[in-house]
Amino acid sequence: MTLAAEPWAPCSDRARERDDPLAGTAPRGIRWLLVEVATSWGHNALLDAPFDRDLGRRLVHRAEAEGMRILAIRRPGRRTPPPMQRWAIADSRLGLERIVWGEAASPADLLDLPLDGSTGTPSAEPVYAACAHGRHDRCCAVRGRRVAATLALARPEQTWECSHVGGDRFAGTIVVFPHGLYYGYADDGDAARIAEAFDDGLVVRDRLRGRSSLSHPVQAAQHAAREAFGDDRIAAYPPLEESATDDGWRVRLGLGDGESIVVELAEESSPPLLSTCAATRPVQVRRYAVRSIEHRDPEETP
Repeated sequence: MTLAAEPWAPCSDRARERDDPLAGTAPRGIRWLLVEVATSWGHNALLDAPFDRDLGRRLVHRAEAEGMRILAIRRPGRRTPPPMQRWAIADSRLGLERIVWGEAASPADLLDLPLDGSTGTPSAEPVYAACAHGRHDRCCAVRGRRVAATLALARPEQTWECSHVGGDRFAGTIVVFPHGLYYGYADDGDAARIAEAFDDGLVVRDRLRGRSSLSHPVQAAQHAAREAFGDDRIAAYPPLEESATDDGWRVRLGLGDGESIVVELAEESSPPLLSTCAATRPVQVRRYAVRSIEHRDPEETP
């Protein structure tokens, strides 16, 4: 049977109409290399013109060989390229969150940059990276740039536009570094409240997709725990165990003092949908449904 395609509309509009869930959708990213590219970006910011394609391939392969994700970043609005090219290395692992900044005289110098974070200047300031990669998806251009402009008014030194981070249909998308907190639909309201919540050590639950250093089931389980028990602290509900079941996942999250929460999740597939503005073939995407959630005392068997 041939599946009928949805009528065309911007992918983020379709996602809102379908009420696509955000929880458990943050792509994987444990360590990150952010490279300032102040000019325009091609479909692949570091692999297509106007960026040097050969240099871009070498940079991407080098970062990926170290288990890192690499993003192009730039300040919102049209700006003259700075005399020095800024870069940052972010570590998003739980309890090891860290970001260091440095400068390179030219993009080619990045090929000699130590990627272990041993060089550069540590910073206690978060980075709010709003995906504004218009040549990758039009929703990122329209909604993402709106988010970046809003954030830049409140946090000019902490706000950057970034290249594609995944999940075009959830535009406007923000990634908060170094923690790797992914947010979606951030232009539906005041994007600055995400930054205000971070200052207070909190997440904005209704916009949070998940944390990039955690698996999708753990992201979904943490969302379920926040919905059930109300703790919106960034550090709440650390993962203790994760195991596959016949048709889903069992995740145990910590509460402190030996207590825990056990979340049983069913892994499901969505109805066929067009996941990006350029998509022409409907696909099914993974979703998680909460089967059960329960509090465990220290003496109970995990």
